[in-house]
Amino acid sequence: MNQFQYVRVTTPKAAVAAVTKDNSTVFLAGGTNLIDLMKREVTVPEKLVDITKIPLNTIEKTDKGLRIGALAKNTAVAEHELVRKHFPLLSMAINAGASPQLRNMATVGGNMMQRTRCSYFYDTAMPCNKREAATGCGAIGGYNRMHAIFGANDQCIAVHPSDMCIAMAALDAAVTVAGPKGERKILFADFHRLPGDTPWKDNTLQPGELILSVELPMNNFATNSHYLKVRDRASYAFALVSVGAALSMNGSTIQDVRLAMGGVAHKPWRLMETEQFLRGKSATEATFRQAAELAMKQAKGYGENDFKLTLAPNTIVEALKSAAKIA
Repeated sequence: MNQFQYVRVTTPKAAVAAVTKDNSTVFLAGGTNLIDLMKREVTVPEKLVDITKIPLNTIEKTDKGLRIGALAKNTAVAEHELVRKHFPLLSMAINAGASPQLRNMATVGGNMMQRTRCSYFYDTAMPCNKREAATGCGAIGGYNRMHAIFGANDQCIAVHPSDMCIAMAALDAAVTVAGPKGERKILFADFHRLPGDTPWKDNTLQPGELILSVELPMNNFATNSHYLKVRDRASYAFALVSVGAALSMNGSTIQDVRLAMGGVAHKPWRLMETEQFLRGKSATEATFRQAAELAMKQAKGYGENDFKLTLAPNTIVEALKSAAKIA
């Protein structure tokens, strides 16, 4: 690990000022992903700005829903009474991720900023456009069992690793950030990016911007929510495919629905067209299979991950059945 400077700040203004002055400076919160990146020399910052003393860890009810501070720990969010009561999908998704030890350290903002776990990204001897522009994508034609089936291109087929972010995307969250030009809000669906021509850009943050909070609008999904994560082992494993499903039901009729997938794209993959199809339909396995087929229209495998083309729609069906509480 290279040498670096370390500074601690206590206000968002000081944090923004510290990183605005130097492009090689990064924020440090829980460090559960950043330290790994530094050890592998995938990320080599010259300065770390410790933001853990900024008071951004509150979880509070608002007039429109719930506001979660960027420095709230994952465990605190998952176990919070208001989250479990009104946003159980978020609690389920967080508890499906990492391990208890990591969830005790990881923050909401850090979870949003975590980088792909693609093995080519972490191996500095291998080509990776996400790590170093114009070097190629080793996963295309290589070992790509964990990789994307949606939204990828010849620049990058890596996937976003977060479970929490799948639920945030499904629940129409919004992100408040502060930067050199002041505060602004970003819809969670617009926060993360597909690779496009700049796969090294994971999100739409501007230079010097700091995540302050995430806001969740109140909803009617608390009774019928489910997060289903398919992985190689029961704990501390990233998703092969995951689905966050939330339904608002009137008897057996779906009044409203939210669906998002993980382990399948460079960002949380929201299934808006499928949601539209399901509104007003009866909650039956046949309907859910039609919905899953619609969801897979744009899917493409890259060899070793072709099994996801079957696994993904089956996971959608099972997640919807669990959310709807049908056998």
